[in-house]
Amino acid sequence: MQDKVWIFDTTLRDGEQALKASLTEEDKIQLAHTISRLNVDVMEVGFPVSSPADFRAVQRIATEVKGPAICGLARAVSKDIDACGEALKGAEQRRIHTFIATSPLHLEHKLRMSLDDATQMAVKAITQARKYTDDVEFSCEDAGRTPYPDLCRIVEAAISAGASTINLPDTVGYVTPDEYAAMIYHIRNNVPNIDKARLSVHCHNDLGLAVANSIAAVQAGARQIECTINGIGERAGNCSLEEVAMIMKMRQDHLKVHTDIRSEEIYRASRQVSKICNMPVQPNKAIVGENAFAHSSGIHQDGVLKAQNTYEIMAPETVGVPSNQLNMTSRSGRHVIEHRLAELGYQKSDYDMDSLYESFLALADQKGTVYDYDLEAMIYFNQIQDKDEHYQLQFVNASSNSQSIASATVGIAQNGELKQEAATGNGPVEAAFLAIERITGMAVEVVEYNLDATGKGASSLGQVDIIAKFDGKRYHGVGLAADIVEASVRAMIRVYNLIDRAQKVSSLKQQRKAG
Repeated sequence: MQDKVWIFDTTLRDGEQALKASLTEEDKIQLAHTISRLNVDVMEVGFPVSSPADFRAVQRIATEVKGPAICGLARAVSKDIDACGEALKGAEQRRIHTFIATSPLHLEHKLRMSLDDATQMAVKAITQARKYTDDVEFSCEDAGRTPYPDLCRIVEAAISAGASTINLPDTVGYVTPDEYAAMIYHIRNNVPNIDKARLSVHCHNDLGLAVANSIAAVQAGARQIECTINGIGERAGNCSLEEVAMIMKMRQDHLKVHTDIRSEEIYRASRQVSKICNMPVQPNKAIVGENAFAHSSGIHQDGVLKAQNTYEIMAPETVGVPSNQLNMTSRSGRHVIEHRLAELGYQKSDYDMDSLYESFLALADQKGTVYDYDLEAMIYFNQIQDKDEHYQLQFVNASSNSQSIASATVGIAQNGELKQEAATGNGPVEAAFLAIERITGMAVEVVEYNLDATGKGASSLGQVDIIAKFDGKRYHGVGLAADIVEASVRAMIRVYNLIDRAQKVSSLKQQRKAG
């Protein structure tokens, strides 16, 4: 009988901390549903005390997402614990994850307290958290640089106070696999009540060792890995969920452990996280990179044709990579699209067929053939659109050539009223942005502009990701279209709609204060 390793996903908490612009509440809800389909055991979805928006997102996920235990993060501070407890009330399964630093470096320079003081705070926080749930996790921040006797002492106290999971994070990605395994062995052999808790690991990738350290810890007896999809996270990132999950799946013979992850959902989740978080996956990324199942060498190609496992240790379908690219045209009916999406792992609840089919027909008429990657891109694009948004694109016309200044005319419906403006610029995209600025009366600063293709060849859809700054805050807009200028305009309008929402929320807060 193989031991189970619990998968604790922290994409929406630690992963989000690395983003250039915060995710919206709807983005978080969408990703939470996607992550839950992976069948993770625990999903850490936010830091409720950090902001009202994060509290609301955690609250909604706790109520709406079923399956995993929903977890909130809290410092070893009373108000943090209460915020977690309140936000998680609606969850079928809930966990409060509280932490305090334990290394001499952090205690002296960050917390300016002794280990005794930190231990007392930890015990008090765990005791308080137990009033909300029996599932309490305690983390020794910077455990990798904490002396063993100090770790043993605070871990024993935490378990006695009621913590059922003990996390020993390599917070700064400093230790090596042999050192990390030795730490786990020492804790298991020197903490008297360790049998009453599950040991967890949380590794950062500063030296590129997050996955190796996590697997070494499992071999030493840890039974929970904290990780993120695509390995996103602070600085160089976190341990990659897809990598540790597939290592344990493909090497069960050696590791003698297993997870409950649905591996066929991995590729889809990776794509969703990449798009929504505006963090492209590097082509040579293990498991989910574009080149992960590609073969260029003639010798490799010949070997794979003769026997797939000569150069592929796992089939693409194992992680949900489509084995073929089924093309569709404007003659394809709704049932064909629905069937293909089911094959790609999508459920009917993941999309609105009416709006998707309308987009499908428009694209099919424009480019002739629609591919799997087009369908996936359209699903995401339709999900982030809201029919009640303040600004809605009606049309965009742009022109440019080497002999004249670029110009653009943009039409936007604002509260049902069509407004249009024309402008010139150094290029058609700049001209279109200036036209939008005239319509809205608001000037935003484009901090980052990225253009990518959703497929291959001249018929690819253009995806534009914009990070824009307005009134000291950053906003992420994404647009998708066969035409690059239109994709850019859609991304910018998304930014303006997010600004509009933020202004409405701010206005409501002021009204409540005044009232």
